[in-house]
Amino acid sequence: MKKLFLFASAALLSVSLFAQTPVKKAEDVVKFKELSFDFGKIKQGTPATHDFAFTNISNSPVIIESALASCGCTTPHKPEGAVAAGKSDIISAQYNAANAGPFNKSITVKLAGIDLPVVLKITGEVLATDPKSQTSKPAPAGR
Repeated sequence: MKKLFLFASAALLSVSLFAQTPVKKAEDVVKFKELSFDFGKIKQGTPATHDFAFTNISNSPVIIESALASCGCTTPHKPEGAVAAGKSDIISAQYNAANAGPFNKSITVKLAGIDLPVVLKITGEVLATDPKSQTSKPAPAGR
């Protein structure tokens, strides 16, 4: 009987040690005013910027560890220090608008001590500065 009790206790202890802790999500700590922004139609070669406003909804300061863009055409800027509980700040996203055409980019925001990041999205369409480059040219006439 003692062996059975000892075995059951050891099994219960090992199961509780391997139990997963809840995953912490960025959305549980900061609240963004919006998670996506559409620039609409913008001119080629004219950078466009949008500020994603957020508030720290936790009871302790929050540090933005990183804000990483999906490509080199997008430059995010994050707060450098801690954002106090209940305070607001911004993550700025600048798109360089170098290439004509539609775009859909993302910025992954990682918070210190939080498992799952939050993803911000920017979309829009860059209009070519030369209107001739947007239309196709007719094929040259044959001889």
